[in-house]
Amino acid sequence: MLGFFSFTEVTDPAGHAAYNEWHQLDHLPEQFSLDGIFFGQRWVCSPACRSARVAVSPLLEPCHYMTLYLMRDERVLPAFAELAQILRREDRFFEARRAHLSGPFEVADRFVSPRVKVSAGVVPFRPSRGVYVVVGPPVDDGSLVAHDGVAGAWRFVDGAGTRTITVAFVDGDLLSVAVELGQWCLDRPDGLEWAGPLEAVDPYRWDWFARLTPP
Repeated sequence: MLGFFSFTEVTDPAGHAAYNEWHQLDHLPEQFSLDGIFFGQRWVCSPACRSARVAVSPLLEPCHYMTLYLMRDERVLPAFAELAQILRREDRFFEARRAHLSGPFEVADRFVSPRVKVSAGVVPFRPSRGVYVVVGPPVDDGSLVAHDGVAGAWRFVDGAGTRTITVAFVDGDLLSVAVELGQWCLDRPDGLEWAGPLEAVDPYRWDWFARLTPP
């Protein structure tokens, strides 16, 4: 099983509403027309989440969003890339964006909290308030799910085995959980490229960055 990630910057400060409308109402749903894609979700590094990050690399610092697709295996990738080209030709692509880290990662480990009834394999499908994401060296031996508010965690690794992405699915208060997990991350190995929370993107509520602009 693969996780295809995209850590994305919206390059037009006034373009977040348009980007979210395009991605949530057009681009993301269209991916499910492909056989072998069975999950897709995007999260936002809102201003509050940005303030709660404890680590970020120059590569990922500009990113506003993270998208994750779960795919059956690498055989889905050619059709995935072809669909992107089709949508570009149909003028169904958002140009004011830049993916700073994007590509397939193998699913390496799946964990679930003992308090959660579902199995580790279905944790991404369980409703959550957001995720806590750690990019860099391996950090999770299963202990993440011992923290209050963490329902489960999946760990992904790139093809070279040099970069991992750990996604903890949070069903508690996201920012409160982030405080505890941030301290936990600071005790991990050096070299973290990202450690911080990301909010779930609710339909039609896309005003996180507009709130920063005076009327």
